[in-house]
Amino acid sequence: MQLPLTRAAVLALIVSIIAAASAVASISTAERNRLNKGAEVITDLRNSAEKGIPEDIWAKASCVVVIPDMKKAAFIFGGEYGRGVMSCRNGDTWSAPVFMQLAKGSWGFQAGAEEIDLVLLVMNRQGADKLLSNNVTLGVDASVAAGPVGRAATAATDAALKAEILAYSRAHGLFAGINISGGALKPDQDANKDAYGSADIKSVVFNRAAPAPTEASDFLRTLGANVRATSGTAAPPATDQRK
Repeated sequence: MQLPLTRAAVLALIVSIIAAASAVASISTAERNRLNKGAEVITDLRNSAEKGIPEDIWAKASCVVVIPDMKKAAFIFGGEYGRGVMSCRNGDTWSAPVFMQLAKGSWGFQAGAEEIDLVLLVMNRQGADKLLSNNVTLGVDASVAAGPVGRAATAATDAALKAEILAYSRAHGLFAGINISGGALKPDQDANKDAYGSADIKSVVFNRAAPAPTEASDFLRTLGANVRATSGTAAPPATDQRK
C-alpha cells in the first residue's frame, strides 16, 4: 500500500524538481579550450612592451573579446567561423565570460599567416550593448578601427581613438592592428546555454545574474592581473576609466 506524502516530503520534492530544471550543464571541452587559449593570448598581449597592446589602451577598454586560432581557410572557402569569449569590467573586477562567434568577413590575414588570434577591445558600454544584443556587422552597426600597438599608440589617429571597437590580430608572435569591417559578431547561443542555462546574457555580463563557470577562473584571473612588460618596467594595473 502506497503511503501519502507528508507536506515536508512534497515540499522537498518540489524544491528538487526546480533545482534540477534550473541546473546549468557543464561546459564542453571546446568551450573550456576557448577560455584557456583566450587566457594565453591575453597573457602575451599584456606582457610585451614593444609588440603588445599598450596598457593605457587596455585600461580604457570596457570589454574584451578574444577569438583564438582563426583559420585562414575558413574565409577562403566560406566554412567555419571564429569562436571566442567576451568579458566586461564590473568596477574593479571582470564579468563572467560569455561565448561569442564571428562569421567570415572580407579582411586579409597578416602576410604568410595561416591562422591568427583576434582580440577586440570594446571601448564603451554602447559598443558592448550592441555586441550582446544580436548580430552586429562590424564597421556598419558598430564602428571599428585597427588598434595601435606598442609605441605606435602615440601616433593613433582620431578615428582609431574614437572607434567603439579596436581590433588586433596576432600572427608569428606579433600583434598588429587589423581592419575587420564586414565581419558579423554575435553571442554563441548554444555555448552560453551550456554555461548559463536560460539566463539573459546581458544580465550575466552587466548584472552578475549567474556565476562564472569554474573553468573560467584562469581567464578571469588573467584579465585582472597586474602585468610586467618584457622591457623590465612594471606596467600599471588595469582600472575602470569609463565615464
